[in-house]
Amino acid sequence: MIIERRMTKNPVTISPDANVVEASELMKKEKVHRLPVLDKDKKLVGVISEKDILFASPSPASSLSIHEMAYLLSKLTVRKLMTKDPVTITKDTTVEEAARLMVDQDLSCLPVVEGDKLVGIVSKSDMFKILLELFGARHFGTRLSFLVDDKPGTIAAISKAVAEKGWDIISFGTFMGTDPSNAICTIKVEGCGQNDLVQLLRPMVKEILDVREV
Repeated sequence: MIIERRMTKNPVTISPDANVVEASELMKKEKVHRLPVLDKDKKLVGVISEKDILFASPSPASSLSIHEMAYLLSKLTVRKLMTKDPVTITKDTTVEEAARLMVDQDLSCLPVVEGDKLVGIVSKSDMFKILLELFGARHFGTRLSFLVDDKPGTIAAISKAVAEKGWDIISFGTFMGTDPSNAICTIKVEGCGQNDLVQLLRPMVKEILDVREV
């Protein structure tokens, strides 16, 4: 899947010359946690987040009055707090590549660009929604986790066995095993009970790790 299918298109943006009070109010109004920053030529120059503003705000324990703190923030521009030249992706970037960038570089979002034009943004929240879809978390079924030998044909044989029973596979994921010779799998199936699924797959796997209806 490419990021174009899951990004927020035409996101709300702000100017680098706006003050941080305006940025904060805009985030609250639009119910977002970060804003891409565009210059007068509509070119992406940065990203500002709620955390950036929070860390720049005077401490409540300071001797400043509320009016004084508000005045100081009104003089602080987005340009001074934003993350400059943020890491970007294109709308054709795969979801897994976007996730890798976020994890490896500890990013909370990735602006999506087409040339010099901002066309979208993807956040960690978007990634969590994709994870829910991959696991079929919004569909009720029997979920079984198991350990298998990491060799060609194993996943196909398990999928075929479930299909021949007439059960519907909601999701099927594979993960790193206990060593390079094996893999951990999680399958979620609709149309059968826990005992039925365990009895079918037990002879085909090394170890049953967990089974539940969710």
